[in-house]
Amino acid sequence: MQVLKKFVFILIIPTLAFTMAHKFYVSVSNIAYSEKDQSLQITTRVFIDDLEKALEERYGVKTKLATKKEVTNASEYIEKYLNAKFNISLNEEHKQYVFIGRKYDTDMVICYLEVPMVNLKTTTTISVQNELLMDVFEEQQNIVHFKINGKKKSFILIKESNKGMLNL
Repeated sequence: MQVLKKFVFILIIPTLAFTMAHKFYVSVSNIAYSEKDQSLQITTRVFIDDLEKALEERYGVKTKLATKKEVTNASEYIEKYLNAKFNISLNEEHKQYVFIGRKYDTDMVICYLEVPMVNLKTTTTISVQNELLMDVFEEQQNIVHFKINGKKKSFILIKESNKGMLNL
């Protein structure tokens, strides 16, 4: 009987470990003001496999990011997705940003964005709505770090609360 209990215990523990294993869905965006360029400079980090899944579900394309088989217009799909899911407003007025490009870092895609011609003297609020990957992963969390004019503020955005605002 004792041997049977040990055997069952040995079988159950690894099974529980696999069922408790859970992927963490997160992106990180940094928003900073460049005095020199008078622009908001944004970097957004997203896991490659998560972004691929979002692009496939939304646009029906297998982008094969960061591989030799990557589709030639991958940047266009990434930019289109970012424009649909990541929004910046100054003084509650939506601002269009420029998709500068992207690079890969291990298992992450780092996207570079810029909001040009930002006058901080007339700006009282900067807000972000970040819905990246929330249409694909229910548990998605998007962390946003603001660093503007000496002010730092961070938000953890979720599906039910996907906006953050920095008052200047």
